[in-house]
Amino acid sequence: MRLTQEQQTVIRTASLETFGEGVGVWLFGSRVDDDQRGGDIDILLDIPEPVDNPALLAARFSAKVSRLMHGRKVDVLLSAPNLMRLPIHDIAFKEGQKL
Repeated sequence: MRLTQEQQTVIRTASLETFGEGVGVWLFGSRVDDDQRGGDIDILLDIPEPVDNPALLAARFSAKVSRLMHGRKVDVLLSAPNLMRLPIHDIAFKEGQKL
């Protein structure tokens, strides 16, 4: 995994502040592969409760984490009971690493 302990803590803390207890945080994409370089940070948030305005929530979370990481690009994928599950969710859960 190509995230420092500090970066992992920033992501976990921001997810708890934004979505509360019970949120699962997964890193997926190129940052999981130690042999690659660069790349944005792809995060899957597994939220146990239904959410309203998922696009707005994802954008706000992405902006918050990006600011805390000095402008690093952060892509956010949400999983919640009321949201459609897509193939990218299956990939993120299967190939990702839980933070």
